[in-house]
Amino acid sequence: MEKKDIKKIVLAYSGGLDTSVIIPWLKENYNDPEIIAVAGNVGQADELDGLEEKALKTGASKLIVADLVDEMVEDVIIPSLKMGAKYEKYLLGTAFARPIIGKKLAEIALAEGADAICHGATGKGNDQVRFELAIKRWAPGMKIIAPWREWELRSRDDEIDYAEAHNVPLKISRETNYSKDKNLWHLSHEGLDLEDPSNEPQYEKEGFLEMGVSPLKAPDEPTYITLGFEAGAPVSFNGEKMKASKIIEKLNEVGGANGIGIIDIVENRLIGMKDRGVYETPGGTILYFAHEQLEMLTVDKETQHLKQKLAVDYADMIYNGKWFSPLQEALTAFANEANKNVTGEVKLKLYKGNIIPAGTTSPYSLYDEELVSFGESDYDHAQAEGFINIWGLPTLVQAVLAKSKE
Repeated sequence: MEKKDIKKIVLAYSGGLDTSVIIPWLKENYNDPEIIAVAGNVGQADELDGLEEKALKTGASKLIVADLVDEMVEDVIIPSLKMGAKYEKYLLGTAFARPIIGKKLAEIALAEGADAICHGATGKGNDQVRFELAIKRWAPGMKIIAPWREWELRSRDDEIDYAEAHNVPLKISRETNYSKDKNLWHLSHEGLDLEDPSNEPQYEKEGFLEMGVSPLKAPDEPTYITLGFEAGAPVSFNGEKMKASKIIEKLNEVGGANGIGIIDIVENRLIGMKDRGVYETPGGTILYFAHEQLEMLTVDKETQHLKQKLAVDYADMIYNGKWFSPLQEALTAFANEANKNVTGEVKLKLYKGNIIPAGTTSPYSLYDEELVSFGESDYDHAQAEGFINIWGLPTLVQAVLAKSKE
């Protein structure tokens, strides 16, 4: 489709630097099309404040805010929690949100009769893949516009210059111009001084951390919490039943206050380059930890070990934008089956960035205290000799053969 023929564009809109600049840029470079800004509410809280006014002032015809929090949590986060999916220690915060936002963009574009969908992901990053694969799944054939792959702007400083020239209001300055992504699950920080891995992140600097505090500023007394799970999904916080998204909110509050869930990593992007980022994931870190504690009691050895192996593939799949795929459906089915008995309560002690187990109970516990006890039990130790002889038979045969060749 030629640029002049594109009359209506749905834009993935966050109000951040990239998407704020994109609206006037599209107007200038695509024959003044109608721009429908779509903000996916994935739990970024106050970042949605004033978004409609800003979108309209910069040239959008309207703003649609889609509430996607529970869909993201129930459809993507909980299955990933059950699988224990982590990408190189990264708890996949941005990657969890993108397929849900991409799907909604496609649905709105079709409903609005749009000619194209636009996003602000760069040509270096993972999000361009995640958005576009979701769009291809739910709106096949839809024109996709990625300005970072077209325009002459080459840096965030260039974007700020463009914004200033076009009277686009910004909440950032050149000194606070970190690239950030926030949702219910996490907050990422990239760019500026973090681009040099030799620089220590400024955790104690006012305003750097947003979801919590540095462990150095956390309370001197520990905080105890109890999480309840049913079939691998969180169902209660400190004995009170609530939906999973509310539990994550509670855990963000208590985890952030205790300096939990801050990591500094250099990860391998899908595009093929390494990228340094600081991630805040207080609630998610606690939730993953608690789930692992409960699995220790309730999942048999072979299933647990296989799930740990598959967790790497599951995380790769999410990170690489392949959420809407037959593989995801098959692996999620396995995760659900493996978690059918992951039910119980986990008590944790939070202290200055640390999560310390404080007791786990489950009606499906496979732990037999009488059997494993160092005290008196009915276990027949003598049976172990026969087991070792059979288990070690291949080793014995190899040793005899090696000896015969000497």
